[in-house]
Amino acid sequence: MNFKTAFTEITMGSGTELVLFAGPCVIEDYNTTLSIARFLKQVTGELGIPFVFKASYDKANRTSFQSYRGPGMREGLEILRRIKHELSIPILSDVHSRSEVEDAAQVLDIIQIPAFLCRQTDLILEVARTGKPVNIKKGQFLSPWEMIPVTEKIKSTGNHHILLTERGTTFGYSNLVVDFRSIKIMQDTGFPVIFDATHSVQLPGGAGNSSGGQREFAPLLAKAAVAAGADGIFIEVHPDPDHARCDGPNSLPLTILPDLISRLKAIRSAATEITSPNQQHTDEKSTSIR
Repeated sequence: MNFKTAFTEITMGSGTELVLFAGPCVIEDYNTTLSIARFLKQVTGELGIPFVFKASYDKANRTSFQSYRGPGMREGLEILRRIKHELSIPILSDVHSRSEVEDAAQVLDIIQIPAFLCRQTDLILEVARTGKPVNIKKGQFLSPWEMIPVTEKIKSTGNHHILLTERGTTFGYSNLVVDFRSIKIMQDTGFPVIFDATHSVQLPGGAGNSSGGQREFAPLLAKAAVAAGADGIFIEVHPDPDHARCDGPNSLPLTILPDLISRLKAIRSAATEITSPNQQHTDEKSTSIR
């Protein structure tokens, strides 16, 4: 599929380049967020990897009510708007209620439905009716084939601009496991699949009043997912993950990104025949967003 912004057009699907979705878990402040986005743009530009910047303006599903949630919708969207236009990059963020959708759609290029809300019909329909591309994360509590009815909800509005994200499945208490078969199963819906490498190593509630994580395994899972055919990789990053205000234990430091992305690109090239940008895509999984 293709999605256009005022600055770029990105194609996803079988036979296309891997797409990186990356950024901090949450907006901490304008300068930090801008510097992360600028670094990611430079690295992906040098490596020839399509890039979508991700940051949340509000983390509504924190373990503790005392945890930092972000600057809130109004300030957060303004920060994302400024970064979008200053760096000329596409932006993704998540919404948690129907009341956010109209304002968010004025800024975001892709609107994300969080995993915990992937069955909230009214929210999904509200997002889908914007006509914007929708990235919907598979809930930790769902099987991959249960995402088929979710896509049907979105398609019922006439919106076929759908991305699906695998982010691990609940495995006992405070642990997740990844079944890489889910990538192929969800791709059989006809829509591209992203693998969330950093949330898949999260330990939900594992730190008592917050979630823990095992970031050391995120690169391994990312490489396995690309080999299994994932169309995009989702990675949360931070200049100093140990002091990040949200999801630090499963976020990756910026310093390892250039080597990791280079390796992921090589795996993608080995795993699939990349179609020339000037060649007409004929695969049914490469659909257009106009």
